[in-house]
Amino acid sequence: MTPLYAVLWVFMRAAFWVLVPLVFLFFLLYLFQGRFVFFPTAAMEGSPADRGLFFEDVRFSAVDGTPLRGWFVPTGREGPSQGAVLFCHGNAGNISHRVESILLFHEMDLDVFIFDYRGYGESGGKPSEEGTMRDAEGAWRYLTEERSIPPECVVLFGRSLGGSVAACLASKTTPAGLIVESAFTSIPDLASDLYPYLPVRPILKLRYPTRNCLQRVRCPVLVIHSRDDEIIPFRHGKALYEAAAGPKRFLEIGGGHNDGFFLSEKIYREGLKDFFLFLREKGGSRTKTGVRP
Repeated sequence: MTPLYAVLWVFMRAAFWVLVPLVFLFFLLYLFQGRFVFFPTAAMEGSPADRGLFFEDVRFSAVDGTPLRGWFVPTGREGPSQGAVLFCHGNAGNISHRVESILLFHEMDLDVFIFDYRGYGESGGKPSEEGTMRDAEGAWRYLTEERSIPPECVVLFGRSLGGSVAACLASKTTPAGLIVESAFTSIPDLASDLYPYLPVRPILKLRYPTRNCLQRVRCPVLVIHSRDDEIIPFRHGKALYEAAAGPKRFLEIGGGHNDGFFLSEKIYREGLKDFFLFLREKGGSRTKTGVRP
């Protein structure tokens, strides 16, 4: 064997032992990518009652019939509330891990409906991108049809992955407003940021096209993001803001991906209050649900 062929042989062997495991890894990622996105928890670790809040344990269905569970937390005050928030949570845990956020909206005199996607908490089924979208549509129908809350009185709120779910729901419905917090422009965009040296885009089945959905939203939008977010870069939040047609607002907070709203509580609260005030001024009395369970 000549020296040139020897070098080529060594190179080919090295390439083989590098490429085969890489191809196998990509194959596994393609088949099981949902396990890298969805981290549901079945056990409930609390409820609004822990913070002294009255709530209804709601059983309803996604648009494809999958049984889901949620909580409806009214303000508890006499007379109409200032509106209802449909809460789409992130990719991990379940609704029991969002009690502090429920309390925050409750203190703003807002009714809150939070639900678990399929496979989370006590909801049936297995999580999937299409499934989360169908679950959110089912939650919307529950509020607007079963509870008879007018669509123009409902504000959609989504945090992290829930921001994509809420944005895509808003593109197909007519809510009073949309709040997108700590969200990504799309799963492929985020994966490319996290793994810049790997060709991840071609193998991704999960899309969650938040930016594309926002371009079709016609209600007022508030985008919230932290410059310190260690999971979803700040530029994703700015890109989402740019994609929204308007009226739109951007609220910059500090802190990490999972604790920004807590560490920036004062700025966060004021930003939310200003947005809800804007919605009330824009819609007049339409933003009041006038509904009590």
